[in-house]
Amino acid sequence: MYDTVLFDLDGTLTDSGPGIMNAVRHSLDRMDLEVGDEDNLRKFVGPPLEESYQVLYGLSGGQVDRALGYYREYYHSMGGVYENAVYPGIRELLAKLRAAGKRLIISTSKGETGTNKVLEHFALRQYFDFVATANHEDRNTKTEVIRYALKECGITDVSGCVMVGDRENDITAARNVGMDSIGALYGYGSLRELQNAGATYIAETPADIAKYL
Repeated sequence: MYDTVLFDLDGTLTDSGPGIMNAVRHSLDRMDLEVGDEDNLRKFVGPPLEESYQVLYGLSGGQVDRALGYYREYYHSMGGVYENAVYPGIRELLAKLRAAGKRLIISTSKGETGTNKVLEHFALRQYFDFVATANHEDRNTKTEVIRYALKECGITDVSGCVMVGDRENDITAARNVGMDSIGALYGYGSLRELQNAGATYIAETPADIAKYL
């Protein structure tokens, strides 16, 4: 049914939560801000960072830029990017899809530097035909990232495409471009979040994803 599969990265292919949450905590500490509800940290895994700082902590303008600088300080220079692990079953899933002739694309709100570090460190790059990342210029949202991926890969008919992601923004972006989606329930989004966003399918495990493909 689908010949092209777009994958989110954080919370879908790898459990990057520890590094992301520690980087957010570091940024808030550097700005003398209280974390408050610990669940706020989990909400940073997946959506664009700028959006999360704005919505969850009311930051704007230069404050967001400062927070991002401190975040990257921890994430890129203090080991946060490697506080991460590939979810069990993901390598097997990707290998099976490649063997079946599927075109696989990364579509992430993560920046290029962090994405490449993760893909190289965990030897995941080999499975993908194309990697689309945010660039904080004309690809700030997941919808823009997906559209960029489709354009670069020459895809004009999305009926054969499906987006796999664990958060609302993944599912909503897929819907925005007219694409089906699979909500990865093993990640950081709840069943209610994924269903309310309109996920076409729900997968409790990576093995469940293969059943839909």
